[in-house]
Amino acid sequence: HFVSGLEFDLATSLVGQPLVRQQVMKGVREFLEDQNPVKPLVMSFHGSTGTGKTYVSSMLIRYLFQGGLQSPYVHHFSPIVHFPHAEQIEQYKKSLKNWIQGNLTNCGRSAFLFDEMDKMHPGLIDVIIPFLGPSWVVYGTNYRKAIFIFISNAGGEQINNVTLALWRARKDREEISLQDLEPAISKAVFENPQSGFWKSGIINEHLIDFVVPFLPLKHHHVKQCVVSELVQQGLEVRPGLVQEVADSIPYFPEEEKLFSSTGCKTVASRISFFF
Repeated sequence: HFVSGLEFDLATSLVGQPLVRQQVMKGVREFLEDQNPVKPLVMSFHGSTGTGKTYVSSMLIRYLFQGGLQSPYVHHFSPIVHFPHAEQIEQYKKSLKNWIQGNLTNCGRSAFLFDEMDKMHPGLIDVIIPFLGPSWVVYGTNYRKAIFIFISNAGGEQINNVTLALWRARKDREEISLQDLEPAISKAVFENPQSGFWKSGIINEHLIDFVVPFLPLKHHHVKQCVVSELVQQGLEVRPGLVQEVADSIPYFPEEEKLFSSTGCKTVASRISFFF
């Protein structure tokens, strides 16, 4: 039943992301229907700031785990917070490995969220690899019911460029397919020596099941975000105000001013300027 709940929520609350809805639902549905998955579900979210990556991952977790992000089976990770010092990489590797292993021993149905994957030290990613693949048992734990979500801004710029080019070619965002975006993401993320994913076996071994691209948001999407934020704060929804808040956000490219530079990220803070 919660699969339909999730689907409804993605359809009604997630603004302007047809591909995300499609990919996430496909991934979750297939994974949960499979009593004996061959490997954990691994999804990689890509897109620029404020397009909904964190929002979707927390929505997903809320449906899958009692207590959502607060659940003892949900583990959230940020390289900048947890692994700030490159020189301590060997220590980090050990602790990351023990940590994933320990949590999976506790409960195979666990979720691991990795924020800002683009800032993750390449060597560190390699530690996660054995947990993602289709081998039966790693270090004595059965871990194939776990869910890994990687979140990064990497590829965001490329996704934006492709979306813009398609818009100029009169292609509606509903018509944009994964095939349109995958090569660009792949180049930016997986073939970029600066990226944590680069040279990590995650790519060579095809361990990512779903690449999920988040498109840049247009003016009318930002307005929808403003409306839901007003409703959430219990404030009156006045059309003039909605327009003003949406207009106060920077848009790109210079000529067309088509997409919000910050997605919906700054909407909440901007609303407070007007009150």
